Amino acid sequence: MNWYLYVLKKYAVFKGRARRKEYWYFFLVNIVISVVLSWVDTRLGTPGSAEGAGLLGSVYSLAVLLPSIAVGVRRLHDIDKSGWWMLIGLVPVIGFLVLLYFFVQDSQADSNEFGPNPKKSREGHMHL
Repeated sequence: MNWYLYVLKKYAVFKGRARRKEYWYFFLVNIVISVVLSWVDTRLGTPGSAEGAGLLGSVYSLAVLLPSIAVGVRRLHDIDKSGWWMLIGLVPVIGFLVLLYFFVQDSQADSNEFGPNPKKSREGHMHL
């Protein structure tokens, strides 16, 4: 849960690097929260829940959209890729697979143009 809060603390920070742990824990917690909110939306019968986009889930998705994009950009920076690679996600199937391949790669061992390796620097540790 700390990694989730760490990403939210950097709500719209597109500079720097994000290690795999930061990205994937944020992703996992988002999935869990989304499933729970979907269940709650269905039980409460909130507007849109019958179509699969209930009110609570939609508000949550909108709230975490910017930090989700930001942590994805920082994750790409960690493997020395431009944040513009996030746009490949707009290409059906292929885009998802390319981003998945990028996001599972280990950090670039040394500093790169986006900053020092977060595994080796103090910045890579959580300060909540």
